[in-house]
Amino acid sequence: MTAPLQTPARRRSVRRSPHAAARRAVATVFAAQGAAVAAVSTTVPAVKERLALSPLTMTVLVVTVALSAGVGSFAGLAVIRRVGLVAAMRAAVVATAAALLLIGWAPSRPVVAVSYGLFGMALGCIDVSANTRAAAVERHYGRSIFASFYAAWSAAGIAAALLTAGTAHLGWPSEYTLTAQAGLVLALALTVRAHELPANSLIAVSAREQSHGESVALGRELWVRLAPFGIVLLVAYVIDSTVSSWSTLYLHQTLDTALSLAPLAYAAYQVGTVTGRACADHLVRTIGPVAVIRAATLLTAAALGGLAAAPAWPYAVLAAACTGLGVSALVPLCLASAGRLRPGATEAVLARMNVFNYTGVLAGGAASGILGSTGHFRLAYAIPAALVLALLATARSFAWPPRPPL
Repeated sequence: MTAPLQTPARRRSVRRSPHAAARRAVATVFAAQGAAVAAVSTTVPAVKERLALSPLTMTVLVVTVALSAGVGSFAGLAVIRRVGLVAAMRAAVVATAAALLLIGWAPSRPVVAVSYGLFGMALGCIDVSANTRAAAVERHYGRSIFASFYAAWSAAGIAAALLTAGTAHLGWPSEYTLTAQAGLVLALALTVRAHELPANSLIAVSAREQSHGESVALGRELWVRLAPFGIVLLVAYVIDSTVSSWSTLYLHQTLDTALSLAPLAYAAYQVGTVTGRACADHLVRTIGPVAVIRAATLLTAAALGGLAAAPAWPYAVLAAACTGLGVSALVPLCLASAGRLRPGATEAVLARMNVFNYTGVLAGGAASGILGSTGHFRLAYAIPAALVLALLATARSFAWPPRPPL
């Protein structure tokens, strides 16, 4: 038998299908989150200078974001079950835009601390809601597409990092930069309204699965199966937090780079991640997830070593891009694999996976900030370079299909 001819009318029908609409909506939410994270990460030096904050204080604020995001992840479960996935995602993105405004215009240290905390809460809610929906969409597609959502995340991060660099070049204060970033995030939030699904489509199916998932017990066997994914996720976010939160300050402080150029390391890192994630789904289908994990691990270790040893900012920017290329597939593969273990309770499983996520953000952000405040930013990249090699031992756990937990 031959495949049916893809006529123009058929292609338009596919684009208008509920699955395609759901995929676009989730990608938009991922993009909004990526832009927001980039906005906060690339304005760290500017906020630090505006409020005369010490490096240790900035480290505390990064830790505050991670802790608040962990709380927001579990709070997001209650929001999802009360108002539904689409409403929860949209509300969380709007709250993120509001938090960006608060950070930009905070008049004092206590206010900026609260603003960073609110930002973290909103990020946590986006994490659990967007990843839950992404897992459901991938199940309905019946093939690997999870990395494409994270590609949207990274692409928006690039745009936001370049926006920060551009406004810094024009001499804009951080208040105006973060206001522009908040406007970008809010614009993305508003487009989610255009992707509502009819009652008999994927959202209804996902809602029924989540409703049944409330009564599904997550037993010990499931946690054993989750452990390898959790370890990879933790290390991936140690690396991501170290590069995302501190690469701008690393270039500015250690490599003596101008504020207008310092955000380029973050942008390059996101170029690497969006490139890797754009290819990851195809590579998973072609060579398998185990080979992808092993190759990504080796590349990430080598790139982090190069970032630690960079003699000047152009080398650091190139190493950051290679780091992003290597680490790009780790997070989506972890979350997709974990979500498949218990499809009827995806939101509960992914909320618990976020414990590893934010532990990694917390460990990476705090350790890097402390090392940076003592003038040892290079160690902050050398240590994860050695740590990531341990992930080679977990690669076989990603073999598809997984054995269902008992």
